[in-house]
Amino acid sequence: MKHLIVILSALLLCQTSVSSQVLCDSLASEPCTEADTLPRSKNIFQKIIDYFDDTNKPHPEKPFDVSFIGGPYYSSDTKFGIGLVAAGLYRCNGADSLLPKSNVSLYLKATTSMFFQLGIEGTNIFSGDRRLHYDVNFSSVKSKFWGIGYDMNVDDANESSYKYLASSATADYTWCVANGLYLGPLVDFEYVNGRKFKKPELWKDEDKRTFNLGVGFTLVYDTRDNLNNAYRGIYLRFNQQFNPRFLLNRNAFSMSELTFSAYRQVWKGGVIAGDFHTRLTYGNTPWGLLSTFGGSDDMRGYYEGRYRDKCSITACVELRQHIWRRNGVVAWVGAGTVFDRFSSMRWSKVLPNYGIGYRWEFKQRMNVRLDLGFGKHCKGFIFSINEAF
Repeated sequence: MKHLIVILSALLLCQTSVSSQVLCDSLASEPCTEADTLPRSKNIFQKIIDYFDDTNKPHPEKPFDVSFIGGPYYSSDTKFGIGLVAAGLYRCNGADSLLPKSNVSLYLKATTSMFFQLGIEGTNIFSGDRRLHYDVNFSSVKSKFWGIGYDMNVDDANESSYKYLASSATADYTWCVANGLYLGPLVDFEYVNGRKFKKPELWKDEDKRTFNLGVGFTLVYDTRDNLNNAYRGIYLRFNQQFNPRFLLNRNAFSMSELTFSAYRQVWKGGVIAGDFHTRLTYGNTPWGLLSTFGGSDDMRGYYEGRYRDKCSITACVELRQHIWRRNGVVAWVGAGTVFDRFSSMRWSKVLPNYGIGYRWEFKQRMNVRLDLGFGKHCKGFIFSINEAF
């Protein structure tokens, strides 16, 4: 929590300093002299404050509006670390002022627990309402493993450590086929190389190295008023992916994934957001591509990858409240579980999730978020950009 307080204080300082200067100028009783009108040299701290005070203002003169933010953070998964994010907004066709802005984020994370990740993600919006969504990242991680299946995952005695290298690249290209309805192909590449297993028996007969290439299609219904931070609308996404052997996959399997999110403004500055997500795999799914939850987006507070099986279901309801200037807070409740087939689902295996968070508007409708999530005998702190859903 100490790191949370430091970050919050710095962000508040960025906003109040400019307001205080304006107030002091307005209260000055002496008339301005020629010396008063000369530009004053600024120290490095004032330049930083001015920079962050300007990041969420529109810059129509810039064809590519990019800003940078970084600093220390703490997560129960990855411990103390440094995070750097470069976020950009732009239009693919600068001459079309009605075209929604595209977005891109370049992120870098490194922590004391031997976690390193470099990635880029974004959504390109072309004329004719065509969209390209992509996410490419590389990771080197020292992580934990409890086995496969709820009964093994819930047993603290199964906790073990291992390291892995991972590369991931996903992309889909969709066309608007009706008002708010999009359809198009998708491609997904995943490579996971596990090593230094403390308890190799937990993997049983699983291959420690997995390579998978999948193709399929995506169907999207999207009426959100903003891609990064919606105040109203509906987002429905269905992905169907196939990983057949003829694409050089050692393990042949299929995956169906459904996401449904809804947003509604309930009062001034208040938005209720709900999210339902399920990921179902069929066939010989490798351990590195099993369904999981936890980390920074769903079931926040749970160790990412602790609960792992062929299928997962999560649900969350979140209240987002704007407080003052660029500041906001959130609170959420949710639940989730993993299972190998629907007949094995049990209410007793549904796990709770809840938490609170702080939001700071880094760019227009693009937030930096600090979340503190709680689950069954666990908690986690997350620093990230954009909303969890």
